Amino acid sequence: MPAKRSVIACPESAVADEYQSKFGNWDQRASVRVKPSRVLAQPSDDQVYFPPELVPVVSHPIVRDAAPGTVRRILVERLCHYLHFTTELESVAVLPVTVALSRGRDDLGLAAGMRQDAFKISTDEAWHAQFSHDLMTQVAAETGIAPTTAEPAFVRRLEEIRALMQPELRGAQSLAFCIVSETLISAILSDLPRDRRLPAAVRDLVRDHAEDEGKHHAYFHGVLKYFWHSLSPRQRRLLGPWLPELVTVFLEPDYPAVARSLLAAGLGTGEAEAVMAESYEAADVRASIAEASRTTIRYFVEIGALDDPGTLDAFHAAGLTEGLSL
Repeated sequence: MPAKRSVIACPESAVADEYQSKFGNWDQRASVRVKPSRVLAQPSDDQVYFPPELVPVVSHPIVRDAAPGTVRRILVERLCHYLHFTTELESVAVLPVTVALSRGRDDLGLAAGMRQDAFKISTDEAWHAQFSHDLMTQVAAETGIAPTTAEPAFVRRLEEIRALMQPELRGAQSLAFCIVSETLISAILSDLPRDRRLPAAVRDLVRDHAEDEGKHHAYFHGVLKYFWHSLSPRQRRLLGPWLPELVTVFLEPDYPAVARSLLAAGLGTGEAEAVMAESYEAADVRASIAEASRTTIRYFVEIGALDDPGTLDAFHAAGLTEGLSL
């Protein structure tokens, strides 16, 4: 089926963009339409629940020398934290926005085709939240390890940012949060489907998610242009310096979640603090965030967000501009 095409124009923009939908084959490709529920089978002895290379604390000598089963427990918890993060992200940061876009509750002037696709994204994201929660429940039942899940750190930090943002930005916050989260490229989505050490259900679920998110990424890249041109010059100057903080919120490790895992695995408070301090060097974390956000930062450059000196300074301060052509 050929992709649907419709013409739309950004407010305040002299350039008319042609919207080329990525959802023309949604009925034949979306995971919610054609993929089965992923069922966890009993893993083999050589399988792990999460790649240890993506969990720095399991390489620390204190963890390696801890009681048998400590590393396995932490990796199980890390998978559960990822699944819980996904459920909360879709529910808190994405679904409210896509529902609003589909209903026309914004000032972006989106064409009918974009609104129709927002309905499809809403369906996708509700399914992603559901299947992530379902697999987390299966993992807990299979392993006997009750995950130490709590509200992910990003939820609290988004609320703190919302409270600190200037009144002129109150109507733009949620869409800004959503655009950032949907255009970031997660190493988890790209790496886990290929890692044959993981249970098949984990690989397949992450692959299903990644295939859907590729279309969502392209969609929100387009929405970003409309969103930015719908803002007044003052709103752009005020919002720009917040963008690096939003990138960091979604990509920075959830330190409280990691600490809870270490304590639940039997480490003492002092041991957990030492492992955390020595496993997450600030420079390494900044470099990882910069790498994962490179595409999103490039989109901000494309729309001229970093032309503002205050915004550019904020991106420099966050270490997010190295290697970019500005």
